[in-house]
Amino acid sequence: MLTNLRIFAMSHQIIPSVHINNLCCYKIRASLKRLKPYVLLGRNYSSLPGLIGNDIKSLHSVISPPIAKIRNIGIMAHIDAGKTTTTERILYYSGYTRSLGDVDDGDTVTDFMAQERERGITIQSAAVTFDWKGYRVNLIDTPGHVDFTLEVERCLRVLDGAVAVFDASAGVEAQTLTVWRQADKHKIPRICFLNKMDKTGASFKYAVESIREKLKAKPLLLQLPIGEAKTFKGLVDVVTKEKLLWNSNSNDGKDFERKPLLEVSDPELLKETTEARNALIEQVADLDDEFADLVLGEFSENFDLLPAEKLQNAIHRVTLAQTAVPVLCGSALKNKGVQPLLDAVTRYLPSPEERNYEFLQWYKGDLCALAFKVLHDKQRGPLVFMRIYSGTIKPQLAIHNINGNCTERVSRLLLPFADQHIEISSLTAGNIALTVGLKHTATGDTLVSSKSSALAAARRAEREGEKKHRQNSEAERLLLAGVEIPEPVFFCTIEPPSVAKQPDLEHALKCLQREDPSLKVRLDPDSGQTILCGMGELHIEIIHDRIKREYGLETYLGPLQVAYRETIQNSARATDTLDRTLGDQRHLVTVEVEARPIETSSLMPVIEYAESINEDLLKVSQEAIENGIHSACLQGPLLGSPVQDVAITLHSLTVHPGTSTTMISACVSRCVQKAMKKADKKVLEPLMNLEVTVARDYLSPVLGDLAQRRGNIQEIQTRQDNKVIIGFVPLAEIMGYSTALRTLTSGSATFALELSTYQAMNPQDQNTLLNRRSGLT
Repeated sequence: MLTNLRIFAMSHQIIPSVHINNLCCYKIRASLKRLKPYVLLGRNYSSLPGLIGNDIKSLHSVISPPIAKIRNIGIMAHIDAGKTTTTERILYYSGYTRSLGDVDDGDTVTDFMAQERERGITIQSAAVTFDWKGYRVNLIDTPGHVDFTLEVERCLRVLDGAVAVFDASAGVEAQTLTVWRQADKHKIPRICFLNKMDKTGASFKYAVESIREKLKAKPLLLQLPIGEAKTFKGLVDVVTKEKLLWNSNSNDGKDFERKPLLEVSDPELLKETTEARNALIEQVADLDDEFADLVLGEFSENFDLLPAEKLQNAIHRVTLAQTAVPVLCGSALKNKGVQPLLDAVTRYLPSPEERNYEFLQWYKGDLCALAFKVLHDKQRGPLVFMRIYSGTIKPQLAIHNINGNCTERVSRLLLPFADQHIEISSLTAGNIALTVGLKHTATGDTLVSSKSSALAAARRAEREGEKKHRQNSEAERLLLAGVEIPEPVFFCTIEPPSVAKQPDLEHALKCLQREDPSLKVRLDPDSGQTILCGMGELHIEIIHDRIKREYGLETYLGPLQVAYRETIQNSARATDTLDRTLGDQRHLVTVEVEARPIETSSLMPVIEYAESINEDLLKVSQEAIENGIHSACLQGPLLGSPVQDVAITLHSLTVHPGTSTTMISACVSRCVQKAMKKADKKVLEPLMNLEVTVARDYLSPVLGDLAQRRGNIQEIQTRQDNKVIIGFVPLAEIMGYSTALRTLTSGSATFALELSTYQAMNPQDQNTLLNRRSGLT
């Protein structure tokens, strides 16, 4: 038996040596049986999850570590700040990959889609599970491109902490602001990692200042760089007053020395570090009362005597309270500073039990989980990622979906490792799991052990609500908040290669929509064509590419069009009568409505009722009236685009006995459209926040080009040797801008876009658009 174990270890090159004496025979047999599923194919991993160092860990700790030892973290940043490279280094140093993956070479673990490897960008967030110094870390690498903001949003929803990665030469960039605001919304504690310290133009001081000014955060400097740009060779740990130097002969950055700073060898560096540590202690004491008492009591005379552990505990509390953010630095590409970052993740970011989730008290240990992502696998069907908040999940378990009001069965349970998955027998609270077999669950659904468990939790929530005089509905309190799905800004037609392939296209789009809720698909009522609506040019391009590669369909896309909206400028009234006889039943409705503009921005119409309306009649037909108003506002009178910022008042309604609700809806809808046609109308176009980073030499041609695109420049900032143009530009004018900008600046400029608002077009541009749509120009 022992010989077998040695042969197994050698043949898989997984367990360098085994302390066999500590295991009894039955344990060894169990271990071998349980280890079978862990042998992964396709990519070489240096060790199995949990088998790091010279010991086989207890398999229970591999599958379900104690909750205090779990960290659910995300890596978030602006595009090209180095998120995926940082993730690759983390996996390498934690012993989960044998070679260092590179975005440029297209061999990274988390960017496993063909489209990601070709473009060198992250499109889908990827989940990876690994261990570091006794901690289980569930890490999610998120996209930085604005078209995939929803990917970031839905992953932040289930994280306990995040690492914000910054390009040290650029500081806070446009998309950094967006992801920071998203993290604020979900109250997520963060650590900042100033990456690319080796890059030309890198400035630690500038990057820290931009965090303070633009993010309105208080940076806690836990590290200082030794050198910058080409001279960057290591860093100083401010908390412990040690210097960390990486071996210049080492290719992979695994070897580094940690030496205490001494007066003899590093007088200047020691002086700078002592000042930084004193400043850090004062900063933390201002934010944490417990630490302030300690500092003012025992260590008021000499801060040098303050133990590093006491300071680290205080930084942990301050990070959890989100009153400040720890700042670390390094260069992921040059393999410097990643191991201390991992130490900081386990030391300063919270475990699941340190996050306060109000709804957990109502479940009393029963299963409660949130589905935050769905992937389609050709062999296994839908794979659902879920965060378990309480209880335990096992294969073959029947679970109840509160949103869909249906019961489903988990056929298999997996631990996610990017595109590789390891089968496991159970997972407890605090973990992120991947389930197979859930056919109806979609992003944002709340999953519980049974319907009765949900009802019991609802009753507890209701009793608690009565104590606190709350008026929430039971269901609202029970449902975990899903994700807010932004409205698409681009759309185009999509057609299959032949009519016979239409069902295949519909199936592909249905699967893709379930994976990506920001993708919308609708049918054009006039032409019968399928319309694809997305968040940007790249988003639609990627969807088109995926349909071709993953579903084998050569589809045709129509020209890309901007999703305009419409509104009215003055009040207008209309009356309409619908009189039809179907069979022997007469349907007669007479309606009078008024449409008027409102100041507040609202995509949904505000519905009001005049006092003269009969209350009994309204009770019976209110749903039909509101359905009619909503359907009328889906297509405006000018372009057939959705109508926003309007209030509809119902002034009179007479209904013949026996008239169906469908007829009431149809009459109300027709009447609202008639009123909107009478009013003065205008088109609203999407306006984008634009940030262009350009070298000084190319500033003039870029500004000239933006002026031609109806751009409105707000300010021009200086960032190192570059200029940053900040302004607004209509989305219609920015199509194909990346190619134009590359041509103007010889490929040196970068830009970021984000939807700002919808604004009214001027009459001249509106006429041009209407003429173009009607084929007159």
